[in-house]
This record gives sequence, C-alpha cells and structure tokens, in this order.
Amino acid sequence: MTGKTASPAKKPAPAVAKKKAAPAPKEGAAPKEGAALKEEAAPKEGAAPKEEAAPKEGTAPKEEAAPAPAPATEEPPVPEHPPEQPPAPTDESAPIPMEAGAEATPVPAEGSPAPSAEPPAPEPKLEKPKEEPPSCPLSLAVEEVSENSFTLTWKAPEQMGRAGLDGYVVEICKDGSSDWKAVNQEPFLSTRCTVPDLSSGDKIHVRVVAVSASGTSAPATLEQPVLIREILQLPKIRMPRHLRETYIRRVGDAVNIMIPFQGKPQPEVSWSKGGQPLDTNRINIRTTARDTIFYIRQAQRGDSGKYELTVHINGAEDKATLDIQVVEPPGPPQNLKLVDVWGFNVALEWTPPADNGNAEIKGYRVQKSDKKSGKWFTVLERCTRTSCTISDLIIGNTYSFRVFSENICGLSDSAAVASGVAHIEKTKTTYQSEKIPQRDMMEPPKFTQPLTDRTTTRGYSTHLFCSVRGFPQPKIIWLKNQMEIREDPKYIALIDQGVCSLEIRKPGPFDGGVYTCKAVNPLGEASVDCRLDVKGKSGLGKEDLWGIALPKGSAPAQHHLHHGKVGRVFKTPLL
Repeated sequence: MTGKTASPAKKPAPAVAKKKAAPAPKEGAAPKEGAALKEEAAPKEGAAPKEEAAPKEGTAPKEEAAPAPAPATEEPPVPEHPPEQPPAPTDESAPIPMEAGAEATPVPAEGSPAPSAEPPAPEPKLEKPKEEPPSCPLSLAVEEVSENSFTLTWKAPEQMGRAGLDGYVVEICKDGSSDWKAVNQEPFLSTRCTVPDLSSGDKIHVRVVAVSASGTSAPATLEQPVLIREILQLPKIRMPRHLRETYIRRVGDAVNIMIPFQGKPQPEVSWSKGGQPLDTNRINIRTTARDTIFYIRQAQRGDSGKYELTVHINGAEDKATLDIQVVEPPGPPQNLKLVDVWGFNVALEWTPPADNGNAEIKGYRVQKSDKKSGKWFTVLERCTRTSCTISDLIIGNTYSFRVFSENICGLSDSAAVASGVAHIEKTKTTYQSEKIPQRDMMEPPKFTQPLTDRTTTRGYSTHLFCSVRGFPQPKIIWLKNQMEIREDPKYIALIDQGVCSLEIRKPGPFDGGVYTCKAVNPLGEASVDCRLDVKGKSGLGKEDLWGIALPKGSAPAQHHLHHGKVGRVFKTPLL
C-alpha cells in the first residue's frame, strides 16, 4: 500500500490504551461515543476474528494496525457486561499528526454512521421484459340518457396484447368528488354498458379501462360529465315502406305486422277502426317501449279496412293509417251466351261475376271444347272485355265454350258454360279472279347502245357489240358494206337480252369496212353502223406470196406477184 501507518506511541493515549489494541479505524475517522467499549470487547469463544474490509474504490486506504504482542486466541475472556469507561478525549483543535504524502480522509460529523466495512452487494440479475398492457379503449360516447341511468358505447383498443383482453371495467365518479367506483366488479367483453340507479340532476364523470393478463390500460374518459336527466322526444311513428300501400292477404292467412315508433317519455299507443276500438277477440295488440304489433290468426274478409294507429305524449301525438285488404278468388261470370256463328268464327258475350272476391277483376279466360275429343283448350288467356270472337275453327266440328273470371288471387273456382253449341258447316265459295287491265307493251326497235369504230390486227378475232329494245322482239340483220352477211363461218352473230354481238374470226385485209346492225319488227326498224380497220403484220412469209406464170417468149421475163393481204403488186424476176 502507498499509505504509511502511524505508530501507536504518537497517538494520544486514552484510558483503555493499556488493553490490547484493536484494528485501527479508517484514517481520520473519529470514533462515536461508547465506541471504545465495543472496540475493547473481545470476540466470543470460538469466533474467528473478522478480516479487514477492503477499502472502497476512491477512498484513502486505512492505516495498518500495530502488530499484536500475542494471538487473539490467547487473550483473556471479556465479561458480558464490561465496566463503563470514560469516553475518549476528542480534541478537535489537536489534529492527528500525519506523515507527509498521506492523503487526508474527511472526518464524518459527529453522530453520522461510520462507513460500512461489509463487502459490496452482488449485481441484480436482469429480468425478462414484461408484456405491455393493452391500449386504452376508443370512441367512448354516451348513447342514451334517461332520468335515472345512461348508456355508454366504445370500441376495442388498437393493441390488446398477446394474451388478449379479459374485458372492460367501467368506473364512475360524481362531479366534485374524487371517489371512483367500479360499476362492474368483474370485467366483461361487451362494448356497451348501462349505468343504472342514478339520481336525476347528477353530473357523472366516466372512465373505461381495458383489462388483460399483462395489466390494465390507460383509462378512456369523457371530456364532460354526463348530466342525468330525461331527454324529451316528440312521438313519431316509423311506418315501414311496404305498409304505406294497401296490405293484401288471402282469406285464412295470418296477419302479423310490427310498426316501430319513438318518443320520450314512454308514449301511449292506441288502435282504432272507423273511430271504434278494435275487437280483441279477433285482433291481438302487443306494445313495447319501441314498437307495436298487430296480429290476426286467421284473416277474414270482414277484417279488411283502414286501421288508425295513434301515439301521443302529453298532448303531442302522431297518427298513421294501416290499410288491410283480405281477398279470395272471384265467382264465375254470368249470362254467358253464344251471339253469332259465321264461317269459321264464333262471337261470345257475358257479364262480370256477382262476387269479385274483394279484389279487382284482372280479366277472363276463355276455353273451347270440340265434341269429338271432349277436351278443353284455352283460346284467350286474359281477356279484359266481356265479349270476344273466336276464329280458326275446324269445318264440320261442334264446339262448346266456357269462361273463368280472374283476380289477384287467381281463377274462379268454377266457370260459366254457354248453353248453346256452335256447329261449323262447310259453305260453297266461288273464286273470281281479278281482272287486270293489260298494258300496251308494243314498241318499235330502238338501239340503246350503238356500235363503235374499231381497229384490229390481221389474224386476231374481234367482236362488235350494240344493244336494242323493242316489242315484239326485233329481228337482227348484220351487213358489211351494205351487203347482208349470210351464213358464213367467218362470222358468228348472237343476241341475248337485247345485246347484239358479231364475232369476226381471224380478219384479213378484205374484212375491213363499214358494218351495220339492223333491227326490224312489225312496228318499224332501226340501224347503227361502225367502221372496222384491219392492220397488217410486220414482214412477209412464204405463204403470203404467190406467182403468176407468163407465156413463153414474153419479154422481159418477169413475174407479177400479188400480195393478197397487203393489196400490192410486186415485180420480181422468176427464179
């Protein structure tokens, strides 16, 4: 150690200095009153002496005690109650001399506890983080307030924790007080709560907390206290849409109608029919705080009518009318008779039924039956008039007829049958054809498309076209240079639907000229013409040349060659 220890001779000698020296206190520490006795007290038999406590970090080291002359085990036993010793002299003006270089330890004030010589406590073990409690409930609001209670609603919190919610606890506190009371002792999972047994005029603060296994959430509170008083509301009947029109039921059906209403305080409800109270033997009325129920077990036609519902509170009232119509199938039509029969047709007439079934007649169904088969067939599905005509009957058959009436419930249970029958007889008919005035279609020939001039090449076939009309059909005559073309295989003449054509096959130089088409009928004639030019080929072939032999002795010896297609005469010597 860097600090040196002072010898015992330099210290002031107290009265108990003759005894065995105890371990020296920390440097600069003044002993408490009566501490001398404790220091002189010997340890009990068998007790090992305590080891010196290590100095704490940052404090001056203790001075080493002087070596004892004998071991602690050989010391004489100390009595249990040692005699009182005078306190050690404390002279604050005479400080304890210290050697140079030793650090001074601050002396604690008188009466303060001495520094503990116990070893430092072990560091605590790190615990696992606990689960976070749920967040506070959301949207806390007052749903309804009455003269002695109110109803709250809220929404579940956003965070519920892994274990989930155990429920909610609702607490209330009167305005001006800090005493919060729980409305429910055990948590519940509903997000709606009614707080009962309150006094009218009180102002109540409310808060709701969410509870789970990991803890309790922060409370959700209302900004303003709830004033306990009854909120007046005018009476109002909320008639369902389908009851605003006539409510139709069949005879024997049950009538069960619920009509909601509103109003505060609790309104009074009354029913009447035609200004008279209802017959409770047939009609049952049950009224709750929010609706009234109208019930008839088996409806009869006499239950039809308009019922008036009245809801009133202290002179304020609201009324509604319920129109009920109980219907059944109608009766059959009356006075059905066969009015007329002609050709394939029959005319019927009748009158409406005496009983319409307490509903409007929608129409009538007409049926026929022939004598051979005896089966009934519908000819008119829903006739809206009280008369009809039936057609397309078969010649030689005898027919019977019947009519049903129909309303919203359906067809009548029975039908009205015509007393007479209709026999369809065969009648003689004479066909007279309609006289149609004949139109004069006679017309002299007339060309609608004339011939056109053409130019062709020698050896290639060509066609001439024109069109003509006339009645009777005219005769067509083709002419070349005013000469009629008769049966010649070089020419082919055709006529189709008034279109005339002339084909000239492989024309030569002599086939050129003026061609005329003439149309002739008894009413007159007409003609058109055109010019055809035939051009020669370039170069001459052997077949285009032919020679003429001259008599012997003629001079000069020459041959006149004629080129037939070109029309020229060549003078060349004979070969």
